[in-house]
Amino acid sequence: MFDWMAWTTPVAVFFSCIALMLVGMTLWEVKSPTALRKGFLPMATTRGDRLFIGLLTAAYINLVWVGLGEKMAQWFSLEAEPTVWISFVLSMLALALVLRKG
Repeated sequence: MFDWMAWTTPVAVFFSCIALMLVGMTLWEVKSPTALRKGFLPMATTRGDRLFIGLLTAAYINLVWVGLGEKMAQWFSLEAEPTVWISFVLSMLALALVLRKG
């Protein structure tokens, strides 16, 4: 069923985290409805809005990392491309920042 995608451990962890966040945010929203809030984003947002923006940010960080992996290996004279675990950590930090302060 999932043969069409390269399910490496980092990819599986990344999508598992997204699924857990969606379930957690849904339960949180049911228990405690959200109100609009203004953070560093240029508009007032709800928790769901910030989650969506944060997930998009995380996805783009990972895509850029994978896309530039070969170039980074050349630029920094690395033997292999940098691990995607670095982009996973960066994307989760960016997501946490958007959720907390956005």
